[in-house]
Amino acid sequence: MPPLTSFPPYLSELNHHHVASSASTNSELIEALQNGSLDVATVHVLTAETQSAGRGQHGRSWQSPRGNVYLSLYHPVHMPISGLLSLIIGLELAKMPVIQTLNEQLQAQGLTPIGVKWANDLGFYQQAQSQSEELSKVQSVTDSSVLDSVLNSALDSDVANQRTLPFNKLAGILIEPVTKAGRLVGVVLGIGLNVQAAPKLTTQTSEGMSYQAISLQGINEMLPLETRSASLPDLPMLYQQMCKALMAAMTRFEHLGIEQPTGHTYYLDSFLEQFATMDALSGLHLRVTQDYNNEEKVVTGIACGVDTHGCLQLRQDSGKISTLFTGRIDVIY
Repeated sequence: MPPLTSFPPYLSELNHHHVASSASTNSELIEALQNGSLDVATVHVLTAETQSAGRGQHGRSWQSPRGNVYLSLYHPVHMPISGLLSLIIGLELAKMPVIQTLNEQLQAQGLTPIGVKWANDLGFYQQAQSQSEELSKVQSVTDSSVLDSVLNSALDSDVANQRTLPFNKLAGILIEPVTKAGRLVGVVLGIGLNVQAAPKLTTQTSEGMSYQAISLQGINEMLPLETRSASLPDLPMLYQQMCKALMAAMTRFEHLGIEQPTGHTYYLDSFLEQFATMDALSGLHLRVTQDYNNEEKVVTGIACGVDTHGCLQLRQDSGKISTLFTGRIDVIY
């Protein structure tokens, strides 16, 4: 990866600041906004070559070796943040040129493309063959009574083993509100993208999550030599692609806020339609573990998209559709 000697002009328009190392780009940006060092009425971007205390969801640590992207973008907001925002961000990131190019090559080889995993990750599950065959059966059935029979047969045979399929995690999204004087003024969108390095996760760093890290370089190397990209975009170019995606996501999210009181659903329908094509969980058999008052509740079923609030929809073994706002996802096969 070449040294970071120059940045695209677009980044300077977003008040971009780059540091060699940050404890956490999200934390550093939030602190500067709250103490008045940065104007909360304008967009700001902070990037770092490495982080010493990178953060993921629910206080988990984010390993930050050099060669990857650690980027936080602040955007003023004037409406409440909903669960749709992280999915919109994921969708726009998945439309970045570098990911689109890799996806075209992956699909040409019959491999699973990079998608958006509810609620805040980019990556893919490489399906086990036995599960792929069962899902093909399910997708070919239209009669609801027959569908229930096929689903229950497939699920009953798998649940006993409870084998989990690891998620190949390429990027994570961390959204944090920024308040001043008790009032929401904006949001910081933190993105960690594995470019050259895929951290090896230990039992401690994975914290029970059924995933493994993968990088853009690693995905590129999965392809036959003749179809691989000769080189990936450098970090400054990736910063630009990601910032454009994040700005597009915020515009899209604001459109939903403007549209909602009117009763129209053009922007919402458009998003849901596009998300369905990039949904990394679609059609997979899930075990979702939720924490209720320090007690775990487990729900299993087939993932069937998200609802208009960004909640995961799960077709349970009984045929009932459950709507889940949060939970730890395991794909079982």
